[in-house]
Amino acid sequence: MAIEYRINEPLRAQDVSDVFRSSGIKRPVDDLERIQSMIDHADVTVTAWDEEQLVGIARAITDFSYCCYLSDLAVRMDYQKSGIGKELVQRLREHLGDQVALLLLSAPGAMEYYPRIGFDQIQNAFLIPRVK
Repeated sequence: MAIEYRINEPLRAQDVSDVFRSSGIKRPVDDLERIQSMIDHADVTVTAWDEEQLVGIARAITDFSYCCYLSDLAVRMDYQKSGIGKELVQRLREHLGDQVALLLLSAPGAMEYYPRIGFDQIQNAFLIPRVK
């Protein structure tokens, strides 16, 4: 399997929704207009491709100077445990540079995953949750 990684590749909502659905990440997968808006307003996307099939995505919001919020990290279920998620994060970090901190909110089921790919767990975060 030769996975190709691309930065800011044009994306279709249906392809991203399919990755979200397959990966198990909780996103509004049936609202393709909202998914397209999420894609269009991201500052950086790093994607993983198996030929022309999207198999993974890291979607981020950043100022490119100080901080970056990694809002989505998703890999199709049948491609998980092959290093794609770790590689997506690494390529995002390389794209952002050493001056930018990378932050994320983890789903409860992924709490053990993120330390394995280089994240430190912190206790000083706050959240105003979305209504929808």
